[in-house]
Amino acid sequence: AALLPRPARGLTDRLYCGRQVCYEVLGVSRQASKAEIARAYRQLARQYHPDRYRGEPAGGEGGGAQAAHEKFLLIAAAYETLKDEETRKDYDYMLDHPEEYYRHYYHYYSRRLAPKVDVTIVILVTVCAISVFQFFSWWNSYNEAINYLASVPKYRIQATEIARQQGLLNKTKEKGKNRRSKEEIREEEEEIIKDIIKNKIDIKGGYQKPKIYDILLFQILLAPFYWCKYIVWYCWWIYCFTIKGQEYGVAEKLYIIRRYMKMSQSQFDSLEDHQKETFLERQLWIRENYEVYKREQEEELKKKMAMDPRWKRYRRWMKNEGPGRLTFIDD
Repeated sequence: AALLPRPARGLTDRLYCGRQVCYEVLGVSRQASKAEIARAYRQLARQYHPDRYRGEPAGGEGGGAQAAHEKFLLIAAAYETLKDEETRKDYDYMLDHPEEYYRHYYHYYSRRLAPKVDVTIVILVTVCAISVFQFFSWWNSYNEAINYLASVPKYRIQATEIARQQGLLNKTKEKGKNRRSKEEIREEEEEIIKDIIKNKIDIKGGYQKPKIYDILLFQILLAPFYWCKYIVWYCWWIYCFTIKGQEYGVAEKLYIIRRYMKMSQSQFDSLEDHQKETFLERQLWIRENYEVYKREQEEELKKKMAMDPRWKRYRRWMKNEGPGRLTFIDD
């Protein structure tokens, strides 16, 4: 029934000034300027405003304060319709084309329900909030990684030795008022060890030291620069290695290997240097060599899983019990 055509009506109760014409409500013509419309609204508002009404008949029509209040609401609706150029244009179109009911209904409510805040500001605030959360989350992960490395004997012993060589832990005992407790001294030594680990060990991967240029806000701002840089690099790659046929350098070989392995730059950087040297020695930038290496890694993984006691127990359980069987065995 909603899709059936309905009879055309020029004025509707739920749109603009309802059954009355907004121009007639304000007492102006359709050719009136903004100044004339504003002047007419101020005169009528002073007359019918509820705060100024003192009990006299509303415009001589009777009805008292309630009628004056309804009249004021109608005047305000008329002024809101005619003071904006776009809304006034839609209203004039409705007066000239009353048969296009659904179009008028859509334009009226699309303007009324439109967000009052600029969408650009909302997006900017959201991106900034995500960037702040992202940055502090990365710092938290980085500090957790440092605390973990400070508890590993290998790194702790190395950091302690470096601190002693630099004279950071061989300070003379304090006496008198400057003497500190053992707890304070232990906390200071712990901070010294963590600082040495931060400066001497390059943590890669997801726990690396956060950089402000990696957050979402800067990535969006620098996106045009990155795109232009990639286009220039891609054209250079095509020119050097496709057109001129030059041999790959070390960086180019590692790039091709990383693409074959489907790893991101941060994941590939987290690999040890001896692993990358192995990749280069086996010439994995050649597709055939990489396929052989991939099959070897799969076979090695299968052997490790076959020798793993936990995997053996799992296979034994799948064979004897199965995932869908009930058992009363306690273990």
